[in-house]
Amino acid sequence: MATVKLVLWKNKKDQKTDNTFPIAIRITKDRKIRYVFTGKYILEKDWDAEKCKVKKSHEGSTRLNVFLGKELAKVETISDRADLLDEDLSSAQIKKKYTRKNTKVSFFKFASERIKSKHLTGTFSVSQPELSILYNIHEFITWNPALSREKIIEGINARRKERISQGRKGTLTLQDHLKFFENNTKLAFSEIDVNFLNRFKTFCAAYLAHSTRTIANELIFIRTLFNAAIQEKLVDEKHYPFGGDNEIIRIMSGNKIGCTPGEIDNIEDLVLEPETSLWDTKNVWLFAFYFAGIRVSDVVELKWLDFLDGRLYYRMNKNEKPVSLKVPEKAQKILELYFGKRSENQGFVFPFLKDANLGDPRDIFRKTRNATRLIDKNLKKIAGMCGIQKNLSAHIARHSFGNIAGDKIHPLMLQKLYRHSDLKTTLNYQSNFIHKEADDALDTVLSY
Repeated sequence: MATVKLVLWKNKKDQKTDNTFPIAIRITKDRKIRYVFTGKYILEKDWDAEKCKVKKSHEGSTRLNVFLGKELAKVETISDRADLLDEDLSSAQIKKKYTRKNTKVSFFKFASERIKSKHLTGTFSVSQPELSILYNIHEFITWNPALSREKIIEGINARRKERISQGRKGTLTLQDHLKFFENNTKLAFSEIDVNFLNRFKTFCAAYLAHSTRTIANELIFIRTLFNAAIQEKLVDEKHYPFGGDNEIIRIMSGNKIGCTPGEIDNIEDLVLEPETSLWDTKNVWLFAFYFAGIRVSDVVELKWLDFLDGRLYYRMNKNEKPVSLKVPEKAQKILELYFGKRSENQGFVFPFLKDANLGDPRDIFRKTRNATRLIDKNLKKIAGMCGIQKNLSAHIARHSFGNIAGDKIHPLMLQKLYRHSDLKTTLNYQSNFIHKEADDALDTVLSY
């Protein structure tokens, strides 16, 4: 249980020119102390340290003590409510809740706090895309409809290009991005209604050239923030613009097309110069396919320490699920190609991260992302060399495994191989590759 108390903050650097000091609320929990400032200042001689109140010698002491009592009660209520709900809040968390209750939190500020949290925990694959979404929303609320469509798109692209350029030079850091949004009060949660969302969707399609799926992802981000803000009592549920008669986010299911066994054979038989970028790309893609479509980004980060007694042990980046799979014979042959490069590649199986700073998770993330982009680019060349007309990409390794598996493997086993939490996800995914019954039905009707 936390203890809260009114105190006079007698720190010389916070003393005003008129010699007054700020009055603060001290929060103590588990011997850790945090202070929140009330915004009120008085002279030291007018403060009763024993009774924790303003002396009558201060003009307006009665009114000031009433105000201070109310603010103290707010902090006590937060602490008492946490105890009632068995919610173990630290002194810092109590301070945060109090500060938010007394400050109008904008959508951008709340979003920046989430992104900062994701970044600090190393979830860069989430923080980076969400930061881009924030900039898209900012473009939407600040665009000038009087300009031509061409001018608007030109301006958006120029600002994005400038951010990327400054980021590469190191003159614009993540902290700079977050500070920009932390101080941005242009958008309140209550302003985001169904009309706002409809106009935002139109803007994304018309000026950002976003696909339906990309727009859906942006709406999901907004919905996630709304749910979190409502849970923290920062937004009234009446402002929630999703569900029911409001905005319904629909994720359209596209056709998932994988390679055929013959096309896989062509890739396997393709002769490339060893230790080249194309050669590494071919090996990474096949390695992903041999393990039921492991994400290529995960393959790039595999280390020799992840292999033990003929098995692969690793944790997926996307959902942090632990995985243990037998190393197939074909995958073992690929491993043998790189075994002699263990030291040169800093313990990684494949060479894409050999120059990464192992002490900097963000550098590893950045180089992994660059590697997947390079791999996708190389796969287009490999597809041309193999006569494959499909859009060969990193993710199609997973689709290829599903396509060949078809209905030959029990769904429960496929669920394990795919690392899905829910069997329904596996059934929905695999339905993209099971066509026999529909094909037979079509032939039956047409064989008149």
